[in-house]
Amino acid sequence: MGQKVNPVGFRTGVMEPWKSRWYATKKEFKSLLLEDFRVRKFVKTKYRSAAIPKVEIERTRDEVKIILHTARPGVIIGRKGQEVDRLQDELQELLGRRVNLKVEEVSRPEIQAQLVAEDIADQLAKRASFRRTMKRSMETTMDAGAKGVKIQLSGRLGGAEMSRCEKAISGSMPLSTLRAKIDYGFCEASTPQGNIGVQVWVNQGTYEDETDGVDAQEGQASKKPKRTYKR
Repeated sequence: MGQKVNPVGFRTGVMEPWKSRWYATKKEFKSLLLEDFRVRKFVKTKYRSAAIPKVEIERTRDEVKIILHTARPGVIIGRKGQEVDRLQDELQELLGRRVNLKVEEVSRPEIQAQLVAEDIADQLAKRASFRRTMKRSMETTMDAGAKGVKIQLSGRLGGAEMSRCEKAISGSMPLSTLRAKIDYGFCEASTPQGNIGVQVWVNQGTYEDETDGVDAQEGQASKKPKRTYKR
């Protein structure tokens, strides 16, 4: 199961919050879902250099709140905030309603699976050796503090006539353990021989359980001796 299920989707609603947070009727749901897809595609395409691993969208009756998580906030903000205002106007034209844009900086971009996948795809597009690229990316991610990393490439690797799959793993990767904070990223590298799919799994540790102490106190066994029954 762990090899076939997206680990982020597997944990969404249990350990991870939803990336789109809004409510809609059955008639409106389809159009709003397509709007979210267009927003994410527009932002990722225009600001590929800004390294955006995640885009969160919240909707209210009056406005749409878009939270951009980026490793390079200066690229999106621009000089004196001019680039943010321009992006906000473009998003308002795209959606046709008021947009509240918020930019948050990613603390450790080296362990963000989506950013690692995009970096590998960029290097493969520049005709770099795929084995050397995989090894270097794994070493960088592990040195940044990751508990484990797994990289899988699929396609005509090295310009071979037949496509194949190459996989490398380092550290621990418990995909079916819900407590484990597994980040997943996917990207495609465009090469003259065809596209190469890049999949990255990063083990960022475990989720911090805030209610650990309360649950431990409630779940303690009774200290009274067990009652014995005579036959």
